[in-house]
Formats: sequence, C-alpha cells, structure tokens
Amino acid sequence: MDFQILVGFIAYFVIVLLVGFYFYNKSHGMKDYVLGGRKLNPYVAALSAQASDMSGWLLLGLPGSIYLFGIGQAWIGIGLAIGSYLAWLFVAKRLRNYSHKAGDSITLSQYFSNRFRDEKNILKTMSAIVIIVFFVPYVASGFVSAGNILNSFVTELDYTMCMLVGVVVIIAYTVLGGFKAICWTDVLQAMLMLVAIIVVPLAAIGSLGGWDQVAAITDAPAFSGFLDFFKNADGSTIAAMSIISSLAWGLGYFGMPHILVRYMALEDAKEAKVARRVGTVWIIVALAFAILVGVVGQAYHPGFTTKAEAQTVFIVMVGGLFAPIIMGILYSALMAAVMSTSDSQLLVASAAVTNDLMSLSKKKYSDNALMWMSRAVVIVIAIIAAIIALDPNSSIMDLVSFAWAGFGAAFGPVVLLSLYWKKSNGKGAFAGMVVGFITTILWNTFLSADSVLKCCVYNTGLYELVPGFLFAVIAMVAVSLATGGATEEIEKEFDEVDAESKGLF
Repeated sequence: MDFQILVGFIAYFVIVLLVGFYFYNKSHGMKDYVLGGRKLNPYVAALSAQASDMSGWLLLGLPGSIYLFGIGQAWIGIGLAIGSYLAWLFVAKRLRNYSHKAGDSITLSQYFSNRFRDEKNILKTMSAIVIIVFFVPYVASGFVSAGNILNSFVTELDYTMCMLVGVVVIIAYTVLGGFKAICWTDVLQAMLMLVAIIVVPLAAIGSLGGWDQVAAITDAPAFSGFLDFFKNADGSTIAAMSIISSLAWGLGYFGMPHILVRYMALEDAKEAKVARRVGTVWIIVALAFAILVGVVGQAYHPGFTTKAEAQTVFIVMVGGLFAPIIMGILYSALMAAVMSTSDSQLLVASAAVTNDLMSLSKKKYSDNALMWMSRAVVIVIAIIAAIIALDPNSSIMDLVSFAWAGFGAAFGPVVLLSLYWKKSNGKGAFAGMVVGFITTILWNTFLSADSVLKCCVYNTGLYELVPGFLFAVIAMVAVSLATGGATEEIEKEFDEVDAESKGLF
C-alpha cells in the first residue's frame, strides 16, 4: 500500500465526515432531516441530483460496458441525458409546487398519499415497499463499487474489509447530517467526479500518442464495429430492440425517489429553470467522457473479458498514469461517485420506513423520535445491502439496471399522471404502481438475459422498464376512468397547482 495515495483519499473522507458533523445540530425534525426544510438553492439541487443519480455506474459500469461491447452501448448515455433534461423540464417545478400544496409532503410516498387523499394509506404502504425492495440492491451495487475501489490499492485488506470501511463512512455522515449533509457533500462529489472523468481519458490518450493510436483498435478484426454507434464491437449489427431498451433508460428519471426529492427540496419552483441548465450541462459532459473512458480503456489496457474485469478499467488507467498523490485524489472521485448515490438512497429508504410506515401506527411518535428512528433504519438497510455486496464479482450494471427499471416503472407513470392529468385517482395510482412493480420483477426474472436472479426463460431483448412503464400507464388510466376519476376537491387543487406552475419552463 502506498501511503501517498492514502493522503488524498483520507482527506476526502475527513471532509465528508466534517460536513456530517456540521449539519448534525442543524436538522430539527423530519422535514429538515429528510428534505432540508425546502431550502436548496438551484446549484446545489442540480449538482446534488446529478451526483446522486450517477453513482459508481458512471465511472465503472458504463465504461465497462463500452469497453466490452463498443460505443454502441452509448445509447444508454444518450437516453439518460435526454431523460434527465425532460425530468427537470416537466417534473421539477410542478412536483415542488404540488408536494408543498398537498399537505407539505416531505417524501414521495407521502406526496402520493396526500395528492390522492388516500386516507387508508394504501399508496404510502405500497410506495414504501417498492422503495425498500429496489433500493436494497441499488445500495448494494454502490457498496460493491466501494469495496473494489478501496481493494484496488489497499491490497493488505481483502475485498470484504474494504467494502465495510466504505459502508461505515457512508453511514456515518448520512446518519449525522441527513439531507443537508448529503446535498452539500454531493456538490463536492459532483465536481470531483467531473474533473476525474475528464482528466483520466485525456491523459491516457496523451500517453498512447494521440487519438489515432486509440482509433487503431478498429484495425483488429475482432473490433471492427467498436466505434460504430449501430454495431457491436465484433461487427454485428445492434438490434433495434436493444437501442430502444438503451434509450428507455431515460424513462427512469420520472420515478427515482432520490432524484425527485431534490426537486421537492427547491426553495422556489422558479429556480428549477436554472437547476435544469446546470444539471443538463453536467450530465452531458460527464456521460460523454465516461463513454470516452471505455473507448480509450480498450486501447490502453486490452484483454479484459468479463464484466467484473471491465468495470475496473478506470481504476487501472488511474494507477498507470498518475503519481501516487494524484491517484489518491482520483480514487476519491470514484468513492465520491459511489457515496453520492448510496447516501441519498439510504436516506430515502429510511424515510419510507419511518415517516411513511411508522405513521400508520396507532402510537404517535414525536418528530424528533422519528428522526432518530430514521437514523437507525439507515444502519439496518445498509447492513442488509452490505450482505448482498459480499460478492465482489456482482455486476454493478445488472444491479443498477434492475433497480432503475423498478423505480421507473412503479413510480414514473404515477408521478407524471399525478402532475398532468387531473382525472387520475388513488385507485388508478395504486393499480399503476402495482402493475409497474410486478411487471419489472417478472420480466427481469423470466424474459431478460440480464436477470438479477439468473432465471431467464426467454430473452426478449427488451429492457423491463419499457413494458413496466407502458403497462403501468395503461393500468392507471383504465382504473382511474373505471372508478369515476378524481373528486371535485382534488380537481380544484390540481387546477391551483397547474395555474401556479405555468410559465416556469
């Protein structure tokens, strides 16, 4: 282990922990702890949303896919960039206004319940179940990334110990500072990630002698389609179904609780326009250079044949190109990508249990008690995710893909229709949520080659988010119409939010 590498790395850990301590006494109750009191400025909201969105997938998963299969995998990045922009454009300001109007809702689950006047709390319960089921593997993917990153240079410790170190740090500042600590550390993490993702591939190109040397990989017969958007690395044509599936990743943004909560936390809905511009620039640059990492990585260090190996190409490039002290800083960027997502997911999942499920109890808890319960739940969920992450060869891409589809299908249609269709009602929302949830699980299990459970019966080639989202929309519309639509009270509130939200594009 090179202690010079640890200098920058430890400095980063200390900074995020200090941020957690700073905000420890600034969270007064659940609204502060979970939503930051709705006081986010547009720049913090934008960078926090994008950093919590990308995770280790940006620096490990996506470059690994490009490395193995060619630039045709970039369709995922294109879909994500479009989806992120559209979510900021069509969801951010309306959700900020509606979540405030609907009983000052502080979680997505609570928003659904208040929006549709769900007195039986069926929507709140179902939402919490969806959040817990899909966030556990999502958080686990982050822990796998953390373990592999630390183990890549702290070779004296095995993968499990390295993973646990990362878990402890993430838990510490999440438990201490809550939403405010997460958002402000996300700003630092977003900038670290952007610098790293730009510097590393450019340095590699320089070390190889220029872009012509990188492009020379296409001379090899096995890589005849590597730089073709419509072909796989081996020269075979990418199926239209595969391109559709990749672009469909963009639909996920409409249902991601840890991203949507940033919209809800904006101090003023009018600031969504500034946040949209900042967030869009960040994600386009970050995704473009993540794709470049995969391309350059194939030229810089060829030979990886498995997903687990390919996901380390960024780490390998950093280790071979930079002096130890710079390596420490760039490895910190990798941890930033992991931590900026895992902390947000842990907080949202814990809020689903405490603020949403505990509120169903006949016993009434104080706001302060709920905040401490939320901190305890963060630890419990992290332990479960850490158990799943004990396998260092778990595919980050597969875990993220499954969770992304689950949230996009279960929540995306409900969010959009709740914001733009005043005839939608609670029964329709419940139907849409259940159909999206079940479709995602069944499709992934039996009809996808990337099944998390490895139980594929027939590979359709279609990402489960597509049928899940479509069937959920149909179910919500059909059930809402069949059950009489919305009440006059709900329609009146919808019209008020609609009038308030116009002109905010």
